[in-house]
Amino acid sequence: MNRAIQFQNHPFRFLLYLEWGLLAVSIMGILTAPPLRDMARRSLPNVPVRMFTQWPLVTVGCLLLFGFLGLYLPTRGFWLRFGHIALQVALILVTSGLMLRGARLFPFVYLVLVIRSCLMVGVMGRIAVTALSFLLFMTTLSLRFRGFDGQIPRHIRQHLVGSLQMNLIVFFGLSLVFTLLLVNALLNERTIQTRLQKANKELKRSASQVKQLATVQERSRIAREIHDSLGHSLTALNIQLEGALKLSQRDPQKSKTLLTEAKRLGSVALQDVRQSVATLRDDGQLKESLHTKLNVLIDTLRTSAGIIPNINIQLLQPLPEATSMALYRIAQEGITNIVKHAEATAVEFTLITDESGTRLLLRDNGRGFDLSQTSTGFGLQGMRERAQAMGGRLTFNSRPGEGCEIRLVIPS
Repeated sequence: MNRAIQFQNHPFRFLLYLEWGLLAVSIMGILTAPPLRDMARRSLPNVPVRMFTQWPLVTVGCLLLFGFLGLYLPTRGFWLRFGHIALQVALILVTSGLMLRGARLFPFVYLVLVIRSCLMVGVMGRIAVTALSFLLFMTTLSLRFRGFDGQIPRHIRQHLVGSLQMNLIVFFGLSLVFTLLLVNALLNERTIQTRLQKANKELKRSASQVKQLATVQERSRIAREIHDSLGHSLTALNIQLEGALKLSQRDPQKSKTLLTEAKRLGSVALQDVRQSVATLRDDGQLKESLHTKLNVLIDTLRTSAGIIPNINIQLLQPLPEATSMALYRIAQEGITNIVKHAEATAVEFTLITDESGTRLLLRDNGRGFDLSQTSTGFGLQGMRERAQAMGGRLTFNSRPGEGCEIRLVIPS
């Protein structure tokens, strides 16, 4: 506990009520004790009798002060806790001394002291306070029975009083041990509950963070799908329309061919939109084989850029659906960049899957680019994210005027 124990934050309110009940029993026992005048005259003839008649009030006052100390139990600071326990012990000693000449002896205050020590100090401190309470009780009990000297025959005192004293000591010792173990068990259970509550809060916080992360990742995936699929089709469509506009007057037949291709690309774009929507619903499964999809994709180089690529596709090992989709999207983004930016005349495309893993190579002889200036582009970033999700290594090699090379290696 980080702060002092008070009534409003007491971990076990019933223990506080138990303390008050035990102290109330002790106070009632003092107030209902036999009159002390006759006992005073017999026990201490030289002491004024008036002093004995005031002892119950002083004893009750000490017990009340002892009870009020239970409303504030420090849990931090060695000297503060030590002083608090020492003050309780002092009140117990005063109370015990005042009750020695009384008719009754109540050991409940020692049990209260042990209960409080369990809330204030560690295990070793609790054991020390329990041992001190036991020694104080034994001392007080011995002094109390010593007051019977001369009042009970010796042979009766040796057998009856000795046996009763031993039974009281054993019973009280067991009571102290039971109280110590009970309160320790309650504290351990509360500690476990506190840890479980803390762990539950951490799990809820982690679940919220995971949910937020999943939302961000899903948004990134949707953005990649739209960029890679629809962006590729619209780029090729735009190139065809630009060519048709330029040739509309000089070569109407060629312009018509380009418009026909543009119409086809528009249908492809519409299909990409539908596929993107389907991707959000069924996790982007390829409806056709990867080989077929790549051939359709590479055909864009011939229709849009007039490039006849060098193709080498060897799918010797089956690939998981997610890996096939990621490979297709990476190849799609690379080919889109070639059609849109590279101004290349030769393209090499290689995809090999075997027992050692998967290797993808896409190389062109276009104008290239500066990696330091374009490495933050969304297309390149999406390619890196897809490669990382597959556990692969994606590298770019390009310089202005020297074309571009994309390599992807996915170990098996």
